[in-house]
Amino acid sequence: MAPSDLREIIRHGLLSFPVTPFDAQDRFAPDPFKAHLDWLSAYDVAGLIVAGGTGEMFSLTPAEIVDVVRAAREVSGDAPVIAGCGYGTRVACDLAREIEAAGGDGILLLPHYLTEAPQRGVADRIRAVCKATDMGVIVYNRGQARISAETLEQLADECPNLIGFKDGTGDIDTVRRVTIRLGDRLSYIGGMPTHELFAQAYRGAGMPTYSSAVFNFVPETALAFHKAFVDGDEAGCETLLREFYYPFAEIRDRCAGYAVSAVKAGVRLRGFDAGPVRAPLTDLTEEEVEMMRNLIEGRG
Repeated sequence: MAPSDLREIIRHGLLSFPVTPFDAQDRFAPDPFKAHLDWLSAYDVAGLIVAGGTGEMFSLTPAEIVDVVRAAREVSGDAPVIAGCGYGTRVACDLAREIEAAGGDGILLLPHYLTEAPQRGVADRIRAVCKATDMGVIVYNRGQARISAETLEQLADECPNLIGFKDGTGDIDTVRRVTIRLGDRLSYIGGMPTHELFAQAYRGAGMPTYSSAVFNFVPETALAFHKAFVDGDEAGCETLLREFYYPFAEIRDRCAGYAVSAVKAGVRLRGFDAGPVRAPLTDLTEEEVEMMRNLIEGRG
């Protein structure tokens, strides 16, 4: 898929990030993964990004990420397959090429890990990955890989396949500078954990859409919120925030990493064999699973 076409597809619709199932031997389980994707395909969204943050990309090997892409390609039909990509620059470049060879249409470039880096170094990494692939590249502004509006504009001029900017920092000032400075050159995606809690504020900063992790297990609720958001139905958004999103956030905030673990628990509660999360994440306790069960009862 041409990067410009992918940019337009993801510009306004809801995006989500499927979990990555593991079997009893802690291996990627393609059959449950494909069954979950097949279920989600009945709901109208702009796209799914596999092996992303909710998909535990940080705990997957590069080979496993490619296996996830191949599995997604088998069931995606004509829908674009976008995949998480990251780690060090050399690894990220090699992984981008392998994702493309496996049938991927685009990548979400997640941050490098551990070390701090100056703007020039962050830009060099993004530039190298863009040059390593013909696919569309979405930059995830988060953690150690924060990028300024000025640097992003320079990269957009140099790299035609740089198509998107996803923010997970909560820095509305930078988000607004980016959206004003680059305009329609990029697509903009809100990417805070449980972004529905922040979506209305981000809309004011020029971000018309976002990614929804809860789409994994309550797609009806996720789409209802997105419709209210798009329609400017503030009362509808507030009702769903009170009834679902804030109670979910209370469970999520009980332990570090539960932004992923709670979503995976929700997928299991919907009847999919998603398996446990991988260390360093931990699964919900039995009490917390019951809290999730009560929360999602009647929502699909």
